[in-house]
Amino acid sequence: MKKKLALLLVASMTMATLIGCGAKEEAAAPAAEAPAAEEEAEAEAPAEEEAAPAEEASDDVITVGFAQVGHESDWRAANTQNYQDVFSAENGFELTFVDCDNDNAAQLEAVRSFIEQELDYICVAPIETAGWDTVLQEAQDAGIPVLVVDRSVDADPSLYATQIGCDMVAEGETAGNWLAEYLDGKEAKILVIEGSVGASATLGRTEGFNNIAAQHSEWEILDSQSGDFTQAGGQEVMESYIKSYKDFNVVVCQNDNEAYGAMDAMDAAGITYGVDGDVIIISYDATHDGLQYTLDGKITCNVECNPLQATFAADVIKKLEAGETVDAVTVVKDEAFVAPGVTSQYAVTMSDEVLAGRKY
Repeated sequence: MKKKLALLLVASMTMATLIGCGAKEEAAAPAAEAPAAEEEAEAEAPAEEEAAPAEEASDDVITVGFAQVGHESDWRAANTQNYQDVFSAENGFELTFVDCDNDNAAQLEAVRSFIEQELDYICVAPIETAGWDTVLQEAQDAGIPVLVVDRSVDADPSLYATQIGCDMVAEGETAGNWLAEYLDGKEAKILVIEGSVGASATLGRTEGFNNIAAQHSEWEILDSQSGDFTQAGGQEVMESYIKSYKDFNVVVCQNDNEAYGAMDAMDAAGITYGVDGDVIIISYDATHDGLQYTLDGKITCNVECNPLQATFAADVIKKLEAGETVDAVTVVKDEAFVAPGVTSQYAVTMSDEVLAGRKY
């Protein structure tokens, strides 16, 4: 919207230039052709009058840039689709979307591109927590509010309008509390497949789970390595673990796709898992397929991270448009789910009805 006046002025100058060029062409044409040119000019006049309302309506469009992490998981695909659905033309938005493919430098460049385009608002799901102060300052200097979504940044909070997302530390603590309840004092030999290095989801879930693990002397975290939130990464790390560790009974995967890869590796090695197996699998995200595996009893506990966050972002933008103040942090609520036959004060027991009601 900031650039609409300038665009209208440019359009007016362009129209004047085009009319000028047409006048020269008509002057050079034979006199007999002049009436036809006049008829063409008369035919074009109504079209110009009809175009005015369209330009007027475009004044209400809010332009938004979204620098997404990438497409590394089912959760990310659901999150992207949610933003594209909410920030639609029908809802009064024009969305410029960039898939940064887990490239931190590319994401910073995408945000700078949004600034150069003079978009009205910027949403960014940070790949890494560090290194954001400079570009956020550039956006603020340009008068463009930034919404930090899904994840968090290590930056001065005054440089962005709000932060929207789930509480990753709380997710980690929920997983730890559930495991303590489930094991009821039994020993745990734990292997962790972390998410992408430097991501706030990785840092938060690790911190939260470790907070609970520190309270249990009967637990031992044998190893913790990054699977980069991908199925291939989860399988690779799990294959390495199987070669190095013969005695483990808990595998914590920091998203569903890593859990799929870990299951593939254990299937190949003949290791049983789930409620009827030797290894307990804990996963995060609780996507549709992840909850199907939970319903099947293969993933024993799955901690949700709700990807349907775009409506929260749209509400913040509407408040800012109206000149209202917004909360510094908006926490998107989520819950946990456990396999059939398991009951917990920390989680919902999976059923066909619960899965049928899943939106992602």
